[in-house]
Amino acid sequence: MRLGLNLGYQDWGSNVAGAVTLAQEAERLGFHSIWTAEAYGTDAVTPLAWMMANTETINFGPAIMQMPARTPAMTAMTAATLDMMSGGRFLLGLGLSGPQVVEGWHGQPYGKPLAKTREYVEIVRAVLARDAPLEHHGPHYDIPYTGPDATGLGKALKLIVHPRRAEIPIYLAAIGPKNVALAAEIADGWLPIFFAPEKYETTYADSLRSGFARADGAKDPESFDIAPTVTVVVGDDVEMLRGFVKPMIALYVGGMGARGRNFYNDLACRMGYEGPAKEIQDLYLDGKKPEAAELVPDELVDEIALIGPKERIADRLEAWKDSEVTTMIAAAQQPEALQIMAELVL
Repeated sequence: MRLGLNLGYQDWGSNVAGAVTLAQEAERLGFHSIWTAEAYGTDAVTPLAWMMANTETINFGPAIMQMPARTPAMTAMTAATLDMMSGGRFLLGLGLSGPQVVEGWHGQPYGKPLAKTREYVEIVRAVLARDAPLEHHGPHYDIPYTGPDATGLGKALKLIVHPRRAEIPIYLAAIGPKNVALAAEIADGWLPIFFAPEKYETTYADSLRSGFARADGAKDPESFDIAPTVTVVVGDDVEMLRGFVKPMIALYVGGMGARGRNFYNDLACRMGYEGPAKEIQDLYLDGKKPEAAELVPDELVDEIALIGPKERIADRLEAWKDSEVTTMIAAAQQPEALQIMAELVL
């Protein structure tokens, strides 16, 4: 099992030096990759370029670049550019985000996420391959554009630079069963959240097997990178550390979506926390965020995070080492957390 580091959402104006120091420490320790995030604040790409310039060997990826924010061609251009500038160290993490951000922030129709994602990845791969000028006419993307308001001057174009790699690894963030299956079918890796190794069979396994089967032998499941983000916090007071993790879980389970349309809430229900998930959402959407966080079960925190002293983390790590996970992406801010994880895993 490889290790990654997720720097998440940062105040890049005040903490860029600290993030670079953490990235350099991860590189020194032998971590495989570093990942950033975006929602509706700072973007995920700019920090990657900064940190790539301050490291030499470690891989970098966005977890994730929001697809509605960029045309597929723009994403392919960005991926090719960063891969060239870094000497082949870029990993392309993609995700659709949710209806609130897609429509409320980017002003794009949420549409049919599975079909849209399939088209998007197909176009990105075609741009990077440079086999022919880009042409794609699907229900979501029309290139060159031929709509009723088209000028008629659109021309099929080919990327004018030669990418360092024509097949930059593509990772998809997915939590719904059909979306997870799609990731297994068309992507090189999968970026799950709230991954509990003991519940892999009941939450994800069937979806992944279905996706691999649809690939019809075109890919080797053994080469597919299962790369969950796992919160890692080191300290002696386990109850206090759970208190650091619970507000984040409450945010996603309670606030990332509307009643009846929250993918993270659905996941918590599939993991066996249907009762708490509903109560957390009701409280969160009513503005009672601290109360919502208090209702997050200790068991859920312990299933999806690594917290406590080194000995407790080491004991809990055994379940992850025995799981299907191939890259554990640690969401950590403590240098000692990185050092402990490197000692226990690498």
